[in-house]
Amino acid sequence: MNTKPILLEGFRVVDLTTVVFGPYATQILADLGADVIKVEAPGLGDAFRWSAKAAVTPGMAPAWMALNRGKKSMALDLKQDADCAVMLDLLREADVFVVNVRGKALERIGLDYDTLKAINPGLVYVHCVGFGQDGPYADLQAYDDVIQAASGTTTLLPRVDGDTRPRYLPSLIADKVAGLHAAYAAMAAIIHKQRTGEGQRVEVPMFEVFSSFMLLEHLGGLTFDPPNGPAGYARQIDPHRQPFKTADGWISIVAYTDDAWARIFTLLDQPDFIEQEHLATPQLRLKAQPELYQAIARFASALPTAEILARCHAAQIPAQAVRDLSEIMADPHLQDIGFFRKREHPVEGSYYEQAAPVRFAVSGNGKPVSPPPLAGADSEQVRAHGWKAFYRPQDG
Repeated sequence: MNTKPILLEGFRVVDLTTVVFGPYATQILADLGADVIKVEAPGLGDAFRWSAKAAVTPGMAPAWMALNRGKKSMALDLKQDADCAVMLDLLREADVFVVNVRGKALERIGLDYDTLKAINPGLVYVHCVGFGQDGPYADLQAYDDVIQAASGTTTLLPRVDGDTRPRYLPSLIADKVAGLHAAYAAMAAIIHKQRTGEGQRVEVPMFEVFSSFMLLEHLGGLTFDPPNGPAGYARQIDPHRQPFKTADGWISIVAYTDDAWARIFTLLDQPDFIEQEHLATPQLRLKAQPELYQAIARFASALPTAEILARCHAAQIPAQAVRDLSEIMADPHLQDIGFFRKREHPVEGSYYEQAAPVRFAVSGNGKPVSPPPLAGADSEQVRAHGWKAFYRPQDG
């Protein structure tokens, strides 16, 4: 039997985070094989446990379950000296500490970086913060809504539909993007430690992370000095570049390269449309994109979705039918690859888990992950055995 550790197996992570940003990062590390102990406040635990209706046990909301598989949950009251001592014992032997408590509070309970570096110089200390700690917003609270507002993201939909009310994108997108950055940052710092023996503090500020993410395309003409155009990526905020109504539904069709236009209008039974004089060159077609999108909308409405989709795929045009969110689990591709896995939780019963989306050809995706834990479910085990609660036969 092969007992060689794979991916992050054997790396020890203490997770002192709540809601989405930090838990998503540590979820990724757990999926890749790391041993993750999630430290929660006694009683209610992580507030995100209560974000929606549970199936059986209050405090096991579906989104919380989706972000916390593969972890052990330990309840610690960090205002109590005895529980702080338990926490420090775990951190002495940890490789990574992921925390989203604000800096001044960490200093009060002795979990700031300088204090922990003294007892574990090799510790990778990942601080998930709302705003960079050397700026004027350093001490402010941050949640997804706040970051969407501060980054200008809430003004994107008004640019599309003309409704001037700022609006949130209906996703915890800032939290999740920040979580991805925290995960890769932790892994980069682990590699540095493997090469040099040095731990370090890694700051992951949600505002800066999400601003960078959104402004890659949406800084637009403000990229240049002086600006040569407005903010916003024109293609993304074009009100006509939206799903197109068909005879029996809706479809997404993408004309990303200039040569696609002729194929699209041909498959919509309108080959002559693109031959008009004002659409004769790539430059003219680029300038006329709003008109082209409106024409697709007009012609697509006469044909059924399945027919357009088949023609698009045959013509090598990217396209997909619009699916309602409630129907996603019936997608034949996701079903075929086993994306939704039905599992049995020891307390909650049957539930669906999403497979880790990245697949590794040689190593696989690490050890099988345990179901998301009840609040404090592993407290006794971790208090008694520490990191040996993750015993593996190859450890001896």
